[in-house]
Amino acid sequence: MSSSLAPERDTRARWRLRLDRPLRRLLPRSLLGRSLLILLIPLVATQGVSLGLFYGSHLDIVSRRLSAAVAGEIDQTLLLLDRFPNPGDRAWIMQTASRQFELEMHLKPHARLTHVGSTHVLGPMDDDLADALLRIRHPFNVDWLSDPHTVRIQVQLDSGVLDIGAPRKRLDVGPIWLFVAWVAGSALLLFLIAALFMRIQVRAIRRLARAAEAFGMGREQAAIRPEGAQEVRKAASAFNRMQERIRQFVAQRTAMLAGVSHDLRTPLTRLRLSLAMVPQHGALVAEDLAPEISEMIGDVEEMDRMIEGYLSFARGEGAEQAQPVDLSALLEEVAAAARRAGADFVRVTWTPMPELMLRPGAMRRVLANLLDNARRHGGRISLVAMLDAQALQIVVDDDGPGIPAARRESVFRAFESSARGGTGLGLTIARDIIRGHGGELSLETSPMGGLRARIRLPV
Repeated sequence: MSSSLAPERDTRARWRLRLDRPLRRLLPRSLLGRSLLILLIPLVATQGVSLGLFYGSHLDIVSRRLSAAVAGEIDQTLLLLDRFPNPGDRAWIMQTASRQFELEMHLKPHARLTHVGSTHVLGPMDDDLADALLRIRHPFNVDWLSDPHTVRIQVQLDSGVLDIGAPRKRLDVGPIWLFVAWVAGSALLLFLIAALFMRIQVRAIRRLARAAEAFGMGREQAAIRPEGAQEVRKAASAFNRMQERIRQFVAQRTAMLAGVSHDLRTPLTRLRLSLAMVPQHGALVAEDLAPEISEMIGDVEEMDRMIEGYLSFARGEGAEQAQPVDLSALLEEVAAAARRAGADFVRVTWTPMPELMLRPGAMRRVLANLLDNARRHGGRISLVAMLDAQALQIVVDDDGPGIPAARRESVFRAFESSARGGTGLGLTIARDIIRGHGGELSLETSPMGGLRARIRLPV
């Protein structure tokens, strides 16, 4: 039973996904846009219902009653004209109708109607008057357009055409566009007021998001002022408390690491001095001990480098503040250091770019780690920096053996990439620093045949 229902559920899920995609494209992406849409849809629906109720009930009822009154007066006048065919009586009847009913009447002897029916205007008045005039049982024509103040009604009689001028105000309940304008204007006013208040609320959320982004990228960020709705104020206060706790934790950890660094380096320094004072040759030292002493000195130096790497990894370069940096000068500086360290060939290329907000010491360490890896595993190194509207990209290529695609993510874990002369923390530290800037560090296959390290930083 369950196995037969599974394909049906999958089919429904696929259809829901296909229907949701166009809807997602139409929906605004921002919170302000979606909030305003939530306000606008019920507002338009409510005003539409109000317009429908007015047009469909009140306006229609009043229009039918006005049309019935005018049609009844015309019908009564026609009955009198039929009852008293004398010309003098007919003239008196039409004069009385003009005076009592405000219906201007003129008889056109021997005339014939050229059109039968009614012209059309906005609203129900034309149809209601045409329906009401059916009671007179004579062909008629209604002209709503030739005179803006009078509705011309022509009735075909046996003796000719009776031309009737009815005041438009007796049939027209008022321009419908006026009510439509009132509905649209009130809806627009309410929407603008709601948009103003929603913008104030969303502004507080945006300020909180910018503060969180800046703090996450290691930039000095003062406490933000809580404002907006109660929930937003609580979120801002919680962010301020979290920011202060993290700062205290980083300060305490930095102080502890400084003590650990001193405690670890003191015995290493004594050991290095002791080994340096041991003669390497001569009668006081056996010739077979000299290689072991040299190896011990190398081990001490290696331990010192490892301790520095571990402490740098633990610190995360988080105490340094971002500042404007001339990236081209920084690239040349780290490239020159790589050449001094023994790199055979380092080519540096960059596009013109303004000063960027970076942590210079941290970025120098990232580039130095990447160039050091490229130097130890390859010979030729290429360092390229490109800036576009979306991101800053720094690419380091080498012609070494590279890293298999299956291992490119695992080497970012601590101690996974340890190789000749390394501690296994260089790539880990580099990625932590780049992510601290809000960017990403990834590994790819280089066109030079080795490994490509690509840095992407937001601008």
